[in-house]
Amino acid sequence: MEDFGKERVEWTRKDLLGLEGLSKNEIYAILDLADGFREVSTRSIKKVPALRGKVVVNLFFEASTRTRISFELAGTRLSADVINFSGASSSTVKGETLMDTARNIQAMGVDILVLRHPCSGAAYQISRGVTASVVNAGDGAHEHPTQALLDIFTIRARLNRVEGLKVAIVGDVSHSRVARSNIWGLQKLGAEVYAVGPPTLVPRGLAKMGVKVSHYLDEILPEIDVFNMLRIQSERQDQGLFPTIREYSRLFGLNRERMKRVKPEAIILHPGPINRGVEITPDVADGPQSVILEQVANGLAVRMAVLYLVGTRVTQPLGTPQHPAPAVLPAAGGPEA
Repeated sequence: MEDFGKERVEWTRKDLLGLEGLSKNEIYAILDLADGFREVSTRSIKKVPALRGKVVVNLFFEASTRTRISFELAGTRLSADVINFSGASSSTVKGETLMDTARNIQAMGVDILVLRHPCSGAAYQISRGVTASVVNAGDGAHEHPTQALLDIFTIRARLNRVEGLKVAIVGDVSHSRVARSNIWGLQKLGAEVYAVGPPTLVPRGLAKMGVKVSHYLDEILPEIDVFNMLRIQSERQDQGLFPTIREYSRLFGLNRERMKRVKPEAIILHPGPINRGVEITPDVADGPQSVILEQVANGLAVRMAVLYLVGTRVTQPLGTPQHPAPAVLPAAGGPEA
């Protein structure tokens, strides 16, 4: 295959567990490689033999559409053998531990485990117990590194840079693994990050990390270059974190009136699935400043790059400490971090 990564730094990590532990150069290495892989999807034959002979298992213990299909297509386009595995049909429902499940799957000759799990730190724990590479596809409220990477990739592709941009992450920041990964990645690349939402949905202590906090979307609208609109998790509505969905939308939703005050070159992201009419109205979601579908397309190239890097890395002994234990941001209303 083409030498997509000629200019990148050497990648020796066994796993991709989060962006917190990556360097600026490592993040750029993924983005640059993804830029090369994006061209593969434009070919009549959308495949390269980069991971021929490798076996990838998508081990998903949470519902997913975009992420699971994206990883499946990414592995297939790299010519790997890809198997989708649902947690609902696994032996964990019979009492088997997640670690035993992972080790049994690895014993069948699997090279890469792509794990999505509702518990924060699950990917980190599994990575310490298997020699196969582990890619975190979202663990609890901890991190979702490939989503943040595709967000950053999309920002750079549209605005030609990341450094110096003002990026607003709007919504339920406190419970969002997408927000956490974006904060780590964007700050390392020199962006100025804003966390925007009601006080109950924005963790205390973010200011000490260099994140600017605002509880009033309207006051920062004209200065923001990128809006990343997080999904409001309706399952948390019964916790009384804000009065009503309608009031949340009135205060923090992007609509036609607010777009009149937004920079004409500003772009709008959303990790999906979208609650149309809540965090974003249909005319804005489908409007010229929305890059939501570009995010989905770019996600395939980013995940191809990640699978390629961990699938061709230098083998390291089990237990090699490549990643620190995950740090979880404080919850809203908790003590100052």
